[in-house]
Amino acid sequence: VQLQASGGGLVQPGGSLKLSCVVSGSIFSVNTMGWYRQGPGRQRESVAAITNTGSTNYADSVKGRFTISRDNTNNTVYLLMSSLKPEDTAVYYCTADLKRVAGGYVYRYWGQGTLVTVSS
Repeated sequence: VQLQASGGGLVQPGGSLKLSCVVSGSIFSVNTMGWYRQGPGRQRESVAAITNTGSTNYADSVKGRFTISRDNTNNTVYLLMSSLKPEDTAVYYCTADLKRVAGGYVYRYWGQGTLVTVSS
């Protein structure tokens, strides 16, 4: 199983960026998908998550600015980030809670991270 994140880059304050993460490999089902981030000198924190039925939750710091969505057909999760602030600068990691076989356990898999830099 691999999670490939993309879409990071340099953006000015107030700008927008959309991250994508594709899950590939031998998969039976994907449950919750999400995004975490780790800024300079900070602990990794949860940013947003979405269940396989579309329920979402967000960190208070990004509510109203970030939108998480997913494409279940293609096992892809997105994070649309708007009104970006310098404090959003971080490496963003995607996650997928999934089963590899029917009746198997759910494990959390992590992507490799994509860097988002918000600076003028």
